[in-house]
Amino acid sequence: MKKEFLSEDLENLEKMFRTTFINSLGGFKSVVLVGTCNSQGQENLAIFNSLFHIGANPALCGIIVRPSEVPRHTLNNILEKKYYSINHISEEFLKNAHQTSARYGENESEFEAAKLTPEYKNTIQAPFVKESNIKFACELQQKIDLEINGTTLLIGKIIYVSVPSDAVMSDGFIDLENAGTITVSGLDSYHTTKKIERLSYAKKNKWPEKLFDN
Repeated sequence: MKKEFLSEDLENLEKMFRTTFINSLGGFKSVVLVGTCNSQGQENLAIFNSLFHIGANPALCGIIVRPSEVPRHTLNNILEKKYYSINHISEEFLKNAHQTSARYGENESEFEAAKLTPEYKNTIQAPFVKESNIKFACELQQKIDLEINGTTLLIGKIIYVSVPSDAVMSDGFIDLENAGTITVSGLDSYHTTKKIERLSYAKKNKWPEKLFDN
């Protein structure tokens, strides 16, 4: 037996139930920590589950920032400084990462509050999370305000990457399990992963074959 929902059913759901339900509906998502600082050097760290790939050449990714009904320090810092770090989360510091979603003041550092360590790399004007195994930096390229729901899309160019050497396969594939990267469903359900298999490039006259990592 399955539950079915029409558009009007979704609109009539209790607010928090609808938020949790729709956030879970899209399946597993990336979950990362975004590190920024303002022109006074005040560091900020925030957890995001909206990171997505846009293109490889140039190397672009996007994040969605929720409506600014409350101060959005990450958004303000990125617009001011143009640079930000994106840091994968592993199980060892999951609770620390989740704690960054609390509403801290503009002059409070989530790094300090969540007991995570800021570090700076390659003259990039944004703090990275030292505990993160995979991390990269972006330079803001475009800001798009989405009128449909008041959110903001930030598109960044990837300008620096740090990844464990044993997690990069010969064809460029990054073994996220090897690096300990976790994922999320909804807003608060975190998961480790187990790879099934990699498959060959799909062609219409040939069934996919298993690829072997090396």
